[in-house]
Amino acid sequence: MVLVRLNPWQEFNAMQRQINRLFDEETLPTAFLNRGLSRVPAAELKETEDAIILLLELPGIEAKDLDLQVTENAVYLSGERKSEAKSEDKGVIKSEFHYGKFQRVIPLPARIQNTNVTADYKDGILNLTLPKAEEEKNKVVKVNLASSG
Repeated sequence: MVLVRLNPWQEFNAMQRQINRLFDEETLPTAFLNRGLSRVPAAELKETEDAIILLLELPGIEAKDLDLQVTENAVYLSGERKSEAKSEDKGVIKSEFHYGKFQRVIPLPARIQNTNVTADYKDGILNLTLPKAEEEKNKVVKVNLASSG
């Protein structure tokens, strides 16, 4: 009789590789990607003392195809990346571009003055400056420290 040691981590690693392979874009059918999963723009959020700076990556999308709404607590963005219709004998063999409608809601870490928002859209990057509400600007919270001794 042969004694075989059980290594639960080896089983876990094998299962993790199988799950990763399942969701690998190269193995997913294109119809599934187009139907079920929508791509949302990547975002970067920076907070300063006076404002929140939100950058959104929107390459290949014209400003007229974007809908931007800002509340005191969140930014709502929706739009559509339209594909160019070309009629050629030899078409595209493979495309990793994602076309279609998208939407994204980004909650903000502080209340803002949504009537004073400024936006700049250049080279596919949407730069929003969201000034904080006055009561949020110099908000200081006192923390009581309990001494251990």
